[in-house]
Amino acid sequence: MANALRGEIEAMIDGEKHTLCLTLGALAELETRLQTGDLMGLSERFAEGRISARDLVAILGAGLRGGGHDVTDDDLARMSVEGGLAGAAQIALNLLQATFGTPA
Repeated sequence: MANALRGEIEAMIDGEKHTLCLTLGALAELETRLQTGDLMGLSERFAEGRISARDLVAILGAGLRGGGHDVTDDDLARMSVEGGLAGAAQIALNLLQATFGTPA
């Protein structure tokens, strides 16, 4: 069960319920992978509202690894996400909101 106080969420991926969390390590991974430089750059990038499929794989992959799952981005790219592309985008949004807070 996800612990919202830790920034965890649950999502159905490949037919199984998974816990996702953007830990500090996962955020550092995203900074590097998406070349944002720092947390502010990462936050600004996502605040623009433009997220690519590559971004979704990076966010969900980092969140899965932060949640304790041993999965690569290549593994994730072959998995099905409940709700398809819209479902993946919603999971990413929920995860980012759990991590950075909901905008006022």
